This record gives sequence, structure tokens and C-alpha cells, in this order.
Amino acid sequence: MASIGVLTLELRLENSHSLKEKRHVVKGLRDRLHNKFNVSVAEIDCQDLWQRAVVAAVTVSSDRVQAEKVLQSVEHETASLLGPALAGVTVEWM
Repeated sequence: MASIGVLTLELRLENSHSLKEKRHVVKGLRDRLHNKFNVSVAEIDCQDLWQRAVVAAVTVSSDRVQAEKVLQSVEHETASLLGPALAGVTVEWM
């Protein structure tokens, strides 16, 4: 049976002073995670706020252990890129 994992990343972008700056950061993160880990990534909340973003990364795999590894790698990559701007992380399985 396939495992679907959803990693939700809560971002606090305190250095962002406009929606344009925030979208630049989110787009860069989304593109990097998609290209490096082959996950689907989308901003799912706080689209109209300058200094907050909620981004979800989704992976589908026949092997849950592999899916967990992918989502852990996504989390570590995000933390290394954004540091303290990564305010929260949750994982859900379907």
C-alpha cells in the first residue's frame, strides 16, 4: 500500500518587508525542494501576510520508510536554508 506523507513547514520571515520579498523566498524554497527531492510543494496558508508562510511538501511512496527519509531530508534542507525562520514542522500520513 502506498504511503502519502505531508510535511508542513511554518515560516516566520522577519526580514521580509513586502509580499514580493516573501514570495521570492517561498518560490526559491519551493523550487529547490522540488528539484532536489522530487516532492510537490505549495504555499497553503498565510498567503496575504508579509512575514509568515505555511508551506507543505508531499511525497508518495510504496515504502513508508523511504517516504520518511525524504520528508526528513526536506526538513533538514529547509532548516539549513532558513535557520530560525523555520518556526514549526508537522508531519501527517495518509
